[in-house]
Amino acid sequence: MTPLRTLGTLSTTPALERTDLLAPPVAAALAADARAGGVAVAPIDPELADTAAFCAAYQVSPAASANCVVVAGKRAGEQRWGAAVILATTRADVNGVVRRRLDVRKVSFAAMADAVSLTGMEYGGITPIGLPAGWPVLIDAAVAAAGPVVIGSGIRGSKIVLDAALLVELTGAEVIEGLAGPV
Repeated sequence: MTPLRTLGTLSTTPALERTDLLAPPVAAALAADARAGGVAVAPIDPELADTAAFCAAYQVSPAASANCVVVAGKRAGEQRWGAAVILATTRADVNGVVRRRLDVRKVSFAAMADAVSLTGMEYGGITPIGLPAGWPVLIDAAVAAAGPVVIGSGIRGSKIVLDAALLVELTGAEVIEGLAGPV
């Protein structure tokens, strides 16, 4: 197998050839997507899955690393879930942009147990690919313009490498200018 796309020192293969490196919802979403040929996966040390450790160990610029955070809020007793995808060099405007987009009074990062059980993914590896149907996937405009990026694979033992333009085409995806600001 030849590398499809790489960043830093990651050694990638086409994601659909290594579904063992993907959480089941991620593998299922990619199997159903004609654009999956442009998605690569690379094994990593799960102890190095957190962004700062990962970027340092695999020589990936934080500006090419996108994080996906699960958010939750309530309105009229209805629980609303969503995800925000931002570059590692930024911080999501959860209390402003995300709160307004979800149309809730108060929004917060989802509890780890909720994020894991609802997504079917491991904490620290949650990715926008394969999220539950109906969830808005809010993508910062800087991510959409970033070119090749590294994102989670649904597990801590690997990362996905793809052109960020593919994220914009996900079901429920919405590019938002100013979703995130500098750290």
